[in-house]
Amino acid sequence: MGRSFEVRKNAMAKTQGAKVKLYSKYGKEIYVIAKNGGGDPDTNLSLKRMIEKAKKDQVPSHVIDKAIEKAAGGGGENYEVARYEGFGPGGFSVIVDCLTDNNNRTYMEVRQCFVKTHAKIGGPGTVAHMFEHQAVFQFAGDDEEAVLEALMMADVDVTDIECEDGVITVFAPTTEFFKVKNALADSMPDVEIDVEEITFVPQTMTEVKGDDVAAFDKFMDMLNDCDDVQNVYHNAEIEE
Repeated sequence: MGRSFEVRKNAMAKTQGAKVKLYSKYGKEIYVIAKNGGGDPDTNLSLKRMIEKAKKDQVPSHVIDKAIEKAAGGGGENYEVARYEGFGPGGFSVIVDCLTDNNNRTYMEVRQCFVKTHAKIGGPGTVAHMFEHQAVFQFAGDDEEAVLEALMMADVDVTDIECEDGVITVFAPTTEFFKVKNALADSMPDVEIDVEEITFVPQTMTEVKGDDVAAFDKFMDMLNDCDDVQNVYHNAEIEE
């Protein structure tokens, strides 16, 4: 595909408030996945993947267990998935995924993030076609041919592999997530996987520069402050 993929690690501030936000985000998502697909990670692969991701982000086991127990109880909130699309400050494409128990409230909160930063919120499908929903793995390395061979030997369907600045990135269909994960673990047991996630990968990037950089930061901060926002995907390339 010849496109680069930049994984941005947003460093969470080491404050109690940031930890509460992170725990709440994972707790809500684990609760919904367990409620819809069952609380056994061995039979609910989406739950298994989310638990592994939460542990990697240092979410305590009691937060994870409480969310699964709550889902098993049958009561609790009825969260729905809400997705909003549009163009951020400077014209970059953005997808905002939410879990909400009140669609009107969530829409108004997300809309304000767009309005107050001179961004434009659109309808369903406005920018989704500009992204590919894929499994992404990233780790240190410089021999993509060896990685490709190992994955092919394990009969894994790979979309693309890139190597840049000593970092290898593997792209695969979302359905191949665990096959890629297991194949990498078997063929390269000593390699530490820095990123393993299912995400929206932009097909092209949009440069954000000048005054739009500050607006981008404000836009992202406002979205991250919304309790119902779970994930934000964008194709902004920030001018250093």
